[in-house]
Amino acid sequence: MHSQQVSRTWSLALASALALAILVSQPAQAQTFTVLHNSGGAGDLAIDRAGNLYGTTPEGGPVTEACPYGCGIVYMLAHKGSGWIFTPIYSFAGDNDGENPIAGVRIGSDGSLYGTTSRGGSGYGNCQNGCGTVYSLKPPASACKTALCPWTETVLYRFQGSPDAGTPLSSVTFDNAGNIYGTTAGGGSHGRGTVYEMTPTGQGWKETILYSFTSTPPDGSGVWSGVVLDKAGNLYGTSAGGGAYGYGMVYELTPSGSGWTENVLYSFQGGSDGADPYAGLVFDTAGNLYGATTQWGDYLGGTVFELNPQNGKFAVLYGLYGNNDACYDIHLYICWGPMGRLVMDSGGHLFGANYSDGIYGKGSVFKLTLSGSGWTYTDLYDFTGGADGQWPIGGMVLDANGNLYGTAGTVWEITP
Repeated sequence: MHSQQVSRTWSLALASALALAILVSQPAQAQTFTVLHNSGGAGDLAIDRAGNLYGTTPEGGPVTEACPYGCGIVYMLAHKGSGWIFTPIYSFAGDNDGENPIAGVRIGSDGSLYGTTSRGGSGYGNCQNGCGTVYSLKPPASACKTALCPWTETVLYRFQGSPDAGTPLSSVTFDNAGNIYGTTAGGGSHGRGTVYEMTPTGQGWKETILYSFTSTPPDGSGVWSGVVLDKAGNLYGTSAGGGAYGYGMVYELTPSGSGWTENVLYSFQGGSDGADPYAGLVFDTAGNLYGATTQWGDYLGGTVFELNPQNGKFAVLYGLYGNNDACYDIHLYICWGPMGRLVMDSGGHLFGANYSDGIYGKGSVFKLTLSGSGWTYTDLYDFTGGADGQWPIGGMVLDANGNLYGTAGTVWEITP
């Protein structure tokens, strides 16, 4: 469902957005929902220390022969008074430059933005319309004197397809040395996706394939999400497919001599534990991993889970409820839970966005609070599919004041 579903999500959300900003509050709850901008794409958001937001749209920007709807943009949303200013800071041109940035961006230690495009680049290989790129965007050296002040793009690597990598759908992450890590949905020795590393050199960046997924049980396939690192430099991630039972798995990659070794930490069984973990993982301060599945579980809407990577202990924290009737209009007989990574605040509360759950079947935002020996679910907002957006896919971010930000074809904010 990868690129076709995302393009459909983006197009429908953009077409249904009727205003630049709206304010919607749910009377039964203390939170306030606000649409900050009506074209916010679908990928992960990033936030800097000043509270500015950065994201991507897979379409938009100048129309070209290669991109009849535009090849995609990177944007910034900045506070101005009581409002927000939306500024496109880079427009992709397609071909060698890259196109269709489904993933969001990350902020590097140098203040530059780093991200991927799912298509474009010179390495056509066995990828349709190019195998994608890794890029960086450097801010202007001096203060902008005009309304539009584009950042400078550098293509760090153009994927070549199998046996190299292809079709990156996830955001990147960094280690303390500044190396970049990410995943691709395609390419690799077996054509089932990869985990890669980008290392800076004197002449640019060197790409290394750390692992190629095989889809042979218990290995995985269908890698939508990126990876996270522990303090020892081990990598952790999920695959939406594969595993011992075909319902996805959680994996660990550890350095081993001159290569990396995969360890499957948990394989989903498609029962009460859930299935298809598209969402990535997040650590708590004790080193436990948290994630979500999009389907099945006791209530058919996916699950939120905890996994201890040291002893392999797995626990379902909450079974998400699937409203079958509300989801029927997108031809899904069960609702889909989170597709973007969860976010955890300093108090250990978890926040997530269901892809197609909620009152209207257009997605919802929730909070899980640890209460005694269990977790309490709070519905923060239900998307209507109108000007507020629909079908959230990307990961969310929290600012220093506890405000929550995400995308659903729009960019939105929930304030406590």
